[in-house]
Amino acid sequence: MTDQLRLMAVHAHPDDESSKGAATMAKYVSEGVDVLVVTCTGGERGSILNPKLQGDPYIEENIHEVRRKEMDEAREILGVKQEWLGFVDSGLPEGDPLPPLPEGCFALEDVDKAAGELVRKIRSFRPQVITTYDENGGYPHPDHIMTHKITMVAFEGAADTEKYPEAEYGPAYQPVKVYYNQGFNRPRTEALHHALLDRGLESPYADWLKRWSEFERKERTLTTHVPCADFFEIRDKALIAHATQIDPDGGWFRVPMEIQKEVWPTEEYELAKSLVDTSIPEDDLFTGVRDNA
Repeated sequence: MTDQLRLMAVHAHPDDESSKGAATMAKYVSEGVDVLVVTCTGGERGSILNPKLQGDPYIEENIHEVRRKEMDEAREILGVKQEWLGFVDSGLPEGDPLPPLPEGCFALEDVDKAAGELVRKIRSFRPQVITTYDENGGYPHPDHIMTHKITMVAFEGAADTEKYPEAEYGPAYQPVKVYYNQGFNRPRTEALHHALLDRGLESPYADWLKRWSEFERKERTLTTHVPCADFFEIRDKALIAHATQIDPDGGWFRVPMEIQKEVWPTEEYELAKSLVDTSIPEDDLFTGVRDNA
């Protein structure tokens, strides 16, 4: 192998990188892979989800600055590089009917224009592999869906010098694989749920599984299972760094670490596009890349 391996993880908000694929990224960093997190928005419209911090006037008035500091801490913990794409959080609309999205937010940007900003990052960093969300955003937050859209356009557009001229966007480059994060999948949830019940422990997943049964949801194809249990503690530490966004006493952390490592020691992905030969199932995002790097 002569070329440096590079992984780009494209996320909607600060904290998404720590809840989706964080152990995978930490594993690859430990192996010498260059990992860059691209965060599309500043999380300006995110709610304060940690009960201990709710009602803090400083945090409420300076949420943008606070979330940037949280991102800095999580970045250091994971050992990754991180850059902002510069768009404004759309917020999660609630109500029936849903209210209109706020003017100037990420989800209302022109897709091709917004993708151009990501093309700049891709052409500069030159990753072989990119991870992002599926067409549903993982869950239907408008920023997650927009993140999917611009990533898929940028994956193709990074090599398209007519659409994105080199004079403006940098020298053309073609990544070879793009994946969807699928860490929150039904097989994992069911396995952990039953493992807890079998041990006489309370499961935080009962309501999730009930909702899964009540609403029709396309079962994703889990093509890639990356072994990364040794990095689960780093994942959790990075997530806790996003103090406004996570309750350290909440459901995220109710499953004992030893059970997680024993029952489900991997993080899952769905291979969306590949320009190199590979065989499914995979246990490495760089399958088919390492031999050609």
